[in-house]
Amino acid sequence: MTDGSDPGHGDVLVLRALGLGDAVTGIAALRGVRRAWPGRRVVLAAPPTVGGWLRGLGVVDEVLPTAGLAPFTWPGREGRGGRHVAVNLHGGGPESHRLLAATRPAELVGFACAAAGHPGGPDWRADEHEVGRWCRLVRSAGGPCDVEDLRLPSPGARGADVVLHPGAASGSRRWPVQRWAWLARRLARAGHPVLVTGSSAERALCDEVARTAGGARSVRSVAGTLDLPALATLIGRARLLVCGDTGVAHLATAFATPSVLLFGPTPPAWWGPAIDPDRHTVIWHGTSPGDPHAAEVDPALAAVTREEAAAAADALLAGRQGQPLSWRR
Repeated sequence: MTDGSDPGHGDVLVLRALGLGDAVTGIAALRGVRRAWPGRRVVLAAPPTVGGWLRGLGVVDEVLPTAGLAPFTWPGREGRGGRHVAVNLHGGGPESHRLLAATRPAELVGFACAAAGHPGGPDWRADEHEVGRWCRLVRSAGGPCDVEDLRLPSPGARGADVVLHPGAASGSRRWPVQRWAWLARRLARAGHPVLVTGSSAERALCDEVARTAGGARSVRSVAGTLDLPALATLIGRARLLVCGDTGVAHLATAFATPSVLLFGPTPPAWWGPAIDPDRHTVIWHGTSPGDPHAAEVDPALAAVTREEAAAAADALLAGRQGQPLSWRR
């Protein structure tokens, strides 16, 4: 590992140009990066929204706006002396390795990838939790970190709101609207204020859930009205979150917000809560991975009944502990 004690050696460029869930699951490894190269400026190549949020939290120092594997220009820092270190927290290569290699770093930290001319580094493991994978890589470069580094400070006192987040990036991870509406109505009738969250693109979906809930006055959609910091604060202060395998689930993990998580094509052993199992209940009826990008709801997710989701929510709202990842498999 290059000595990082002298800030004049240059910056640390980290590539993780992915969405919210990936950003949150990468926080532990990013903290390890800072420990591996103390005193250096950590620059994150990422979408500006999630990158800016992480910068606001102090996890990184600067953001180089990019998305996916789109080419970008690395300007470096003039007058600092020496060259930068590049850390690939995006993928196992070869494309992401080549993208970082094009910035001509003094050192490239990534998983071993012969196709990209990078034989060094640890081997990629397909069957590994996302948080553990990137911590393992950064530890190999001398940056101590583990799942406990996922934690984010509380944004305030916990409130009474139950948050339902019905959306997801693909249809395979979207539980049916009618079941979300039934759950919202049931929670509202039990006296819980319910907020339905989503992006601007999911406004129609969330409005339908709130409307189909039967006009309960305590069910309200706030889809498209919250920026990322506001959404994070809402999740961090919520009494409970119910959602699928999507980005806000990882916010609940980071803020220790109780959650009921409905998994479908992706095993929760890869993407479920990595800490505080007593605060989260994961429901998964799968036996093997499915297609997380498919258009139709995954059979494992479709098998999750509204009654078992409600029972899990009731238990957490009553203060009982969450169930381990193997529950209801």
